[in-house]
Amino acid sequence: MIGSISLTLSAERFRRIDARTLGLVLAGHVAMPFLAFGVARGLGLSAALTTGFVILGAVTPELVTPVMTELAGGDTALSTTALVAIGVGSVGFIPAVVTLLAGGIDVPTAPIIEQLLVAVVAPMLIAIGVRAYAPDRISRYDGYYPAVSALMVILIIGGVTAANATVIRSNAPLLTAVGFGAVILNGAGYLSGYLVGYSAPRPTRIASMLSVGMRDFAVAAALVVAAGLPPIASIPAVAFGVVEMITSAGLARWLRRPR
Repeated sequence: MIGSISLTLSAERFRRIDARTLGLVLAGHVAMPFLAFGVARGLGLSAALTTGFVILGAVTPELVTPVMTELAGGDTALSTTALVAIGVGSVGFIPAVVTLLAGGIDVPTAPIIEQLLVAVVAPMLIAIGVRAYAPDRISRYDGYYPAVSALMVILIIGGVTAANATVIRSNAPLLTAVGFGAVILNGAGYLSGYLVGYSAPRPTRIASMLSVGMRDFAVAAALVVAAGLPPIASIPAVAFGVVEMITSAGLARWLRRPR
């Protein structure tokens, strides 16, 4: 998924990224676990579910964010750079913010590092290197790369949903409240991203919205398990995954419409 969409990127696009805009996107990301904590407390959720929301807010942007950014006509280079930068910073950020807001839960960093290197950094660097080596040949198929990535997104959603099917079935009564919280958090993330990128060009603003509003629900669910938390703490991640896939696809379609 990441490798396919990265085939559309060139080194020149990364050099054009504005450092100030990237910094604002990172600031919006930092605010997300605090927004998640506020949503969980406002809904009166249990400590386990609150911890699940905090972890969800603290993890990296969803791996499909560059794909959705490309489909929406946004700055894919910015969203990809933000994904990698936040992934590196998450090694220290996630344990610190979870300790601050969720009472000192020990969240291992190894899954974050592995996910970042294997699923983001390696395929991105390989794809950019291939494009730099044979730009004419690779650019000939630019219209196909987003479609390949979109197909991978569908497979990922199906896999994550199937892996958490037991948790969903056994905790159905909680899904309404948690789903409502997921909608609020997702919307607040999009709004925060829009505000931090308000004065930037439209492609940059789109990348900012999606990079802040989308959360890597699969990583959040994995961290809940790795930290030894109750399975119920993964419900926010599962609910958020369903919500953000619907909203991000809708946003991409709406933003790409003829103006």
